[in-house]
Amino acid sequence: MKEQEQSIIDAPHGTPKIYVTGYVLSLILTAIPFTLVMTGALPIAALIPTIVVIGAIQIVVHLVAFLHLNRSSGGGWNLTAFSYTLIVLGVLVGASVWIMYHLNYRLR
Repeated sequence: MKEQEQSIIDAPHGTPKIYVTGYVLSLILTAIPFTLVMTGALPIAALIPTIVVIGAIQIVVHLVAFLHLNRSSGGGWNLTAFSYTLIVLGVLVGASVWIMYHLNYRLR
């Protein structure tokens, strides 16, 4: 019983500093695209890639700050499972887009 209690105590948790930093970065990374869209500061051709890049950065911030996904020895399986999930998701989305493109092309 004591081993279970000790493993719960030693579980990787974030510090308040990590949570506050992640929260502030999330607010900033949300405000930037919102401001760019509302002010019309960029043309649409530059706006969409900018929003996508900022969104990808925000995903990384959330994974590190809130889900504690890192390269530590204890979190290695979490990183492996997450990587596998991304690969499967990429294959599913890529195959779906490919199928829809070819259906659109063939049914014209």
